[in-house]
Amino acid sequence: MLHTDESDEVAPTLEGAPPRLLGFLDQTALWGNLGISLLLVVAGTFVLAPDPSLPPLSLAAAIAAVVVGAVLGNLLLGLGARAGAETGAPSMVLLRGLLGRRGSWAPTGANIAQNLGWATVEIMVIAAAVGRLLSPSWRPVAVVATGAAATLMALRPLGVVRGYLKRVAVWVVLASTAYLFVQVLRRPMPALGDGSWSAFWKATDIVIALPISWLPLAADYSRHSRSPRAAFGGAAVGYGLATIAFFLLGVLATAGDVAGDDVIASLLALPAGTLALLILVIDEVDEVFANVYSTVVSAQNIQPRLDRRWAAPIVGGIATVLALLFDDYVAYESFLLLLGSVFVPLFAAFVVDYYLVRRGAWDVSEDAPSRWPMVIPWIAGFVTYQLVNPGLVASWQRFWIARQDDLGFTPPSWTSASILSFVVAGTLAYVIGRATTPRKP
Repeated sequence: MLHTDESDEVAPTLEGAPPRLLGFLDQTALWGNLGISLLLVVAGTFVLAPDPSLPPLSLAAAIAAVVVGAVLGNLLLGLGARAGAETGAPSMVLLRGLLGRRGSWAPTGANIAQNLGWATVEIMVIAAAVGRLLSPSWRPVAVVATGAAATLMALRPLGVVRGYLKRVAVWVVLASTAYLFVQVLRRPMPALGDGSWSAFWKATDIVIALPISWLPLAADYSRHSRSPRAAFGGAAVGYGLATIAFFLLGVLATAGDVAGDDVIASLLALPAGTLALLILVIDEVDEVFANVYSTVVSAQNIQPRLDRRWAAPIVGGIATVLALLFDDYVAYESFLLLLGSVFVPLFAAFVVDYYLVRRGAWDVSEDAPSRWPMVIPWIAGFVTYQLVNPGLVASWQRFWIARQDDLGFTPPSWTSASILSFVVAGTLAYVIGRATTPRKP
């Protein structure tokens, strides 16, 4: 286990012990702000029709999918955060206990790509929103300003969490969100039962994917928690409530739409919708900050002496340049959700091994031995996920549909890829973990 020191900010390298400064309210504010995102609103539009081959969901089914997906996804997020508080290790370092130090480099590489990708997408989303709120000519300015602000925030992460996010941002965006809900609910809505429940679990998978996408980052922040309980509660409650609120905002805005399939245009059509959305756009910068910061922390699992003071500007600069070059964040998001499916079975194996097999006796040292048998649950869970839900990336989807045909397997519409993947990976992790873990005399 790592120990604490008295510093008031994160050290620039991974060497040394993490300061333990974040209480329950700090972490609830952090995760609540990370969940307050236009990205979740846009993702909410897919909940009503998650599969073009199936009938759209009823409003009741969509609301239920949001709640069920938020509870399941954020329970996992909380468990990942708790482990970070107990060990003092960031997320990718935690995986040394599951796969060994060298074995943890594979998910570390995937997480670096994921974090950099999400930072780019968030910048794209902010810039696109600014372009619509003001003028398209403002898009490049918004990209550069967002990238620069997020990079500066990544240099002093604990100061950002305890100062700006907790004391200012959360209250302003809560007021803006409440206003949007009131205005959206004034529109005529379809009857709760109009539609189908056939794609319920596919819709649930979309909701689960968002908190799961933050699971490989959770311990990067919870390692600074004052207690494991505060870490679990702050992550699960903060991001859980935000998940429910912003997915529902997307669902309701789409269901009562007056602007076609464009949920942002629908919200802009509300009285004072431009001002409310502008507040949310400004708050979106914290998602970019978190992804830039965690990209660096993930890389420090491979090179602990990597200095954040120069690495963060490089990461922020790359994300900014990518956002300037590309603007189709919807297609990019489909790829990132696919990449996120890598981490559902991986952290299923981690949670089972950490909490049920090894029960906290976890090696996060530089000498953590390789545990190659634990790759089996990860791969088996990943394959299970793809066979049930091959995603929306066309070439990847075609490959796994062909594998379904080879096996004569047609996934039932009630099957959840996330849950089934978790069960397969978790079960194998328990069996293999018990078989390969030396018993105490």
